[in-house]
Amino acid sequence: MDILKEKFKLKAAQVYKETRALLKEHGDKKADEVALKQVFGGMRGVKSMIWETSNLDPVEGIRFRGYSIPQLRELLPSMDGDDEPMPEGLFWLMLVGEIPSKEEVMWLSEQWKQRARIPQHTYDLLDALPNHIHPMAQFSAAIVSMECESVFSSRYAQGMSKYDYWDAAYEDAMNLIAKLPGVAAYIYRKLYHNNEQIAPDTSLDWSANYAHQLGFEDEQFRSLMRLYLTIHADHEGGNASAHTVHLIGSTLSSAYFSFAGGMNSLAGPLHGLANQEVLKFILEMIDELGTDDPSKDQIAKFVQKTLDGGKVIPGYGHAVLRQPDPRFTAQRIFAEKHLQHSNIVKIVWKLFEVVPPILQGLGKVKNPWPNVDAHSGAILTHYGLTQYTYYTVLFGVSRALGVMASMCWSRALGMPLERPKSVTLQWVKEFIES
Repeated sequence: MDILKEKFKLKAAQVYKETRALLKEHGDKKADEVALKQVFGGMRGVKSMIWETSNLDPVEGIRFRGYSIPQLRELLPSMDGDDEPMPEGLFWLMLVGEIPSKEEVMWLSEQWKQRARIPQHTYDLLDALPNHIHPMAQFSAAIVSMECESVFSSRYAQGMSKYDYWDAAYEDAMNLIAKLPGVAAYIYRKLYHNNEQIAPDTSLDWSANYAHQLGFEDEQFRSLMRLYLTIHADHEGGNASAHTVHLIGSTLSSAYFSFAGGMNSLAGPLHGLANQEVLKFILEMIDELGTDDPSKDQIAKFVQKTLDGGKVIPGYGHAVLRQPDPRFTAQRIFAEKHLQHSNIVKIVWKLFEVVPPILQGLGKVKNPWPNVDAHSGAILTHYGLTQYTYYTVLFGVSRALGVMASMCWSRALGMPLERPKSVTLQWVKEFIES
């Protein structure tokens, strides 16, 4: 048994005992009360699931196992010569709740290299798909095509004990995470570079090898990828993609089926597709204004025109946060260090000054601040990754870290099939009358 699996086994056994004792003593206590507006409003804010890997505070933002993003940038191991954390370290933290050593992170990186083989039939499937099919559809299809290699599905068919579900889930999680950058890079090169593929470089870490297979050798871009894949990894369990993975996984579907479903959710314009919409908005503004260095007054007029047309400003607002997204701030710190003279990045900073006061003036906006999507597209564009329809695939590769760590915990804790109760409108009317 490898060192991370052994550590997870010990942690999970302890937490399993604690949760069973907690439920035995306190299981009948009410954790929440649901209002009708939540029943009709997409279950917004209803406390109804356990998600160990991260928690989202409306003011402080995302915390991974209690650590904020600034703390992670300081504490997680990094590659020599780089200031940004390695996402391998975040996965370790989310899985077992401990900041790993540099040696442990390098071990995990090596594990993912060894598990990164992609079956030939997945390449064949991607080659057969027309290029007009959206990158996220191709990404989802490729993930499902690899399900035949699921350790969980194979062992379940053989009669695996429920006490071993976590072990098989761990193997699937490790294998899937290892394969995703290669699959995602293959799609990128197929769609945007005439299918001229780049072989992996096994001397590189997980993020840098992904950048290499995309075709970017700049050390700054590798650093960006480490940051990007870290800060997008998880956002507690209630967001659409994480919840979808959790829901499908609760049926004991494998990591491949579950993660593909999560990616289909991430592709929605109200979720992960937002980063694509932000850059599209900025490019449309540049085109209409006729300059890539607009004044704040020009930007304000364009923003107001957009709002007057009944449209939203993409990249602003969040279902939970009531402050600027710490993930936006982390990207801004990176850009201030490396991209001070980039006009498209400067537009993002000007939007940050212009948009919140305008939204606050509307009187109905609870959160006028930028979210994670407000900055990422501009930075990627600066480095030459201009194909914004691909941005959600990058998001998806990162999101695997959080949802796969959480799937391991769900199987270790014996989480049941998720089955909320639905009601009819007639039931609601009768309930109100009574």
